[in-house]
Amino acid sequence: MKIRLLENHEEVPLDLLLLADPSQEMIAEYLQRGQCYVGLDEREQIIAVIVLLPTRPGTLEIINIAVREAFQGRGIGKKLIQFAMDQAREKNAKTIEIGTGNSSVGQLLLYQKCGFRITGIDRDFFIRHYPEKIYENGIQCRDMIRLSLDLFE
Repeated sequence: MKIRLLENHEEVPLDLLLLADPSQEMIAEYLQRGQCYVGLDEREQIIAVIVLLPTRPGTLEIINIAVREAFQGRGIGKKLIQFAMDQAREKNAKTIEIGTGNSSVGQLLLYQKCGFRITGIDRDFFIRHYPEKIYENGIQCRDMIRLSLDLFE
């Protein structure tokens, strides 16, 4: 898979971004501040997306990460996370962060396998910021689980 920055003139892969975040308004807001990268297959088709956002000095956040359902389970998410870590190091960031819903069991597993550690819980984040209830894996998504990884340990 090749990963590259999405150019300004290119259409944003909204269908992919919506896999990870059901709010078009939230997506539009963080795309204004972050950098959107796309993962391409051998036919140059977009199969994955990751949005990186500098938050605090020395910190880069993965604000959205998604892989087309037909390509999930092939290590693409792990490659995107490794790409994000490389980008963070290039920008001299010391920490990389990510947040996910309490119901995102597979994502929590992946992030921890990649070395991230749970650093906090933003209780009722998805209740406060999303007008409709979100369910995943039969669980209501209520809380944002915050994870981070120190890059220079």
